[in-house]
Amino acid sequence: MDSPRNGFIKGRYILSVDVGTTSIRGHVYDKEANIKGSSSEKISLLYPNPGWVELDPEELWLQFVAVAKAAVQAAGLQMKQITALGISTQRATFTTWSRKTGETFHNFISWQDRRASELVTSWNNSFTMKALHGSSKVLHFITRRKQFLAASIVTFSTQHVTFRLAWALQNLKKVQEAVEEGNCCFGTIDTWLLYRLTKGAVHATDYSNASATGIFDSYQMCWSGMLCSLISLPLSIFPTVENTSHKFGSTDTSIFGVPIPIMSLVADQQAAMFGECCFDTGDVKITMGTGTFININTGNKPHTSISGLYPVVGWKIGQEVVYLAEGNAADTGTAIKWAQGLDLFSDPAETEAMANSVPDADGVCFVPSFSGLQAPLNDPHACASFMGLKPSTTKSHLVRAILESTAFRNKQLYEIMSEETHIPVTNIWADGGVCNNNFVMQLTADLFSRKINRPRHFDMSSLGAAFIAGLGIGFWSSKEELKCLGCTEKVFYPQNVWKNYKPVIDRWEKALTRSMHWYSKP
Repeated sequence: MDSPRNGFIKGRYILSVDVGTTSIRGHVYDKEANIKGSSSEKISLLYPNPGWVELDPEELWLQFVAVAKAAVQAAGLQMKQITALGISTQRATFTTWSRKTGETFHNFISWQDRRASELVTSWNNSFTMKALHGSSKVLHFITRRKQFLAASIVTFSTQHVTFRLAWALQNLKKVQEAVEEGNCCFGTIDTWLLYRLTKGAVHATDYSNASATGIFDSYQMCWSGMLCSLISLPLSIFPTVENTSHKFGSTDTSIFGVPIPIMSLVADQQAAMFGECCFDTGDVKITMGTGTFININTGNKPHTSISGLYPVVGWKIGQEVVYLAEGNAADTGTAIKWAQGLDLFSDPAETEAMANSVPDADGVCFVPSFSGLQAPLNDPHACASFMGLKPSTTKSHLVRAILESTAFRNKQLYEIMSEETHIPVTNIWADGGVCNNNFVMQLTADLFSRKINRPRHFDMSSLGAAFIAGLGIGFWSSKEELKCLGCTEKVFYPQNVWKNYKPVIDRWEKALTRSMHWYSKP
């Protein structure tokens, strides 16, 4: 029989499942944070109309269960040896379902979905928004409270849930009827998985996921009644918000054969931050996956941005609340996958050698804006483009331009983050699939003029969810213990190339300007 010893139970493990944009990955971790078994499945994205991006809820559920079981099996373990489950998920992808039957009213509407773009544009240009900005400026002048400064400059985005949910409420009859009957539940992926895992017993989320919806007030730490009233979103449909480390319930016995405590729900970017052990103010994490997300730990206060950085709750554990300021570029891995589809290369691993095979991009610039441009330019109507093509341009030049654009966008986000927060940067960590590319990593370190650490574990969202779940059940005792488990695979030190790259970046910024407002109506 297993028995407690040194604060944990011998022969017990943590199961963590990360639901990303393109795949679901499950890992089983031991006390030393070593991966004992893994499993993954690709997520099928649906494109029913131009600009629409959806996921099938039932398919996602079956994949989640299959990945969890396969990871435990790969570790050579039984489910009864899993002491806790942690769940990390992509953010701001949501569905709605019947409170009575659990049946979903529609597919998940992805954070990449742009069906509400006209609604967003209309609201951002509306008299209501102008009045909100004006009155908030006055209130900020009188009170000096940062939430009024935030309200005075806020603009809506399709990446947030707000107007995609408003679209669903306006256009889907089943949702409208369910709201009227008090029979509608809203949830991002974490909430819906929790609902299914507990057989409908729990309708909840955590602060990190809630804060990334655009509907949550990170200053007051609650769903925004003012915003919901303004846009006619019924507060009754939203889940209870709990701490990130919390016993949300246990999995129903029918799913895994035994009940497993669900000890963490956490949004993927915040989970990666926790997995990197970025616990101190000034710690920075760069995740380069489908998109790029740069986060800085701002301590116990949310950052109010004037350039499009977004304040999110990193995590809430006990009474401690940690906030992050976040900037993102939506099309990092997306651009690489697109280029692979054009047969510029057969395997993304080839791109590093291709980029290094030429001294420069031969004057070619790539603008990575399939989903518009985010901070600091904030133009949802920008187009993706190659500029500077000539007869001498080769595949290697095109690939180098794509990889350079990733590092250039990293530089933009890092600079605006440093300028706005005025927080001295302590350590920088990178994770995500694209961080395996040494060309991108070295160029980013060069442009930052800072060293960047690449960890041994690349799947940091899963590790972060595991760490939080493990802390909650005493598997690990403290954050200091977690820091001792971290391991750097490689450190990228800056080299003196900034002077050589300045004219290249100047040309690239000109290309950005020419790509902006491309899809705006004349």
